[in-house]
Amino acid sequence: MTAAALALTLSGCGGAADAPRAGVMRQVSSVSGAVAAAGITRGPGGSVDCRRTRCVALTFDDSPGVRTPRILDILRRNRVHATFFTLGRHHVATYPATVVRMAAEGHEVETLTWSHRVLTAISPAEAREEITRGREAVARVIGRRPVLLRPPEGRTSAAVTALCRRLGMAQVLWSATASDYETTDSALITRRILARTGPGGIILLHDRVDPTHRGYNGTVAALPGIISGLKARGYAFVTVTRLLAPPGPRPGEVYRDGPLAR
Repeated sequence: MTAAALALTLSGCGGAADAPRAGVMRQVSSVSGAVAAAGITRGPGGSVDCRRTRCVALTFDDSPGVRTPRILDILRRNRVHATFFTLGRHHVATYPATVVRMAAEGHEVETLTWSHRVLTAISPAEAREEITRGREAVARVIGRRPVLLRPPEGRTSAAVTALCRRLGMAQVLWSATASDYETTDSALITRRILARTGPGGIILLHDRVDPTHRGYNGTVAALPGIISGLKARGYAFVTVTRLLAPPGPRPGEVYRDGPLAR
């Protein structure tokens, strides 16, 4: 089965939310095997060499959610690969088929921890549990363990960095954000990203609906304009792993952008 066929199987005609849980888990079991058989790997990268090309990495936090299939539809239409930093609790655990679709369509599936607890505000043991539970939630669904961590709220420390090194993980922050959790204005979100993105940039957007915030609703509508605007400026969209290649992300490092930005 091809990645496109897998995507159609998972998304349905309307890109609706996942089916009832029992059916979803049967689907995940069969489709995950097909993903592995098709040779789909984490962080596809393709043939883009970001040492010679103006690259940017589009990343989404708090994935997946009810709007993620619409984002995946837009990315597929525009032939863009992104990196999704997922939450385990209430997200990966609730929408496993969407996570499978991310991997099947060539996106990078990484972790934002289990439940978005700020790692610098909890004990080392609790931080370790947040990270490991988050990455294992992904591994259970797609059979690959994340190697990239986005620390919640971008808050990190020497202790968190040392923990990531021991766990074999790199931390990924960002160089451009639209603060889309603060506004529903899609035109404003687009303008902010276009103004703040440069070569080697890592773009932060969000794709979930948080009932405690009024934002996030404008992100989906802003995405086509962000993609077309940056493509018009000569940018290629790549995963974070491709942006950092070679040598790629290294455990214990903290990245805010790619080599071209330095």
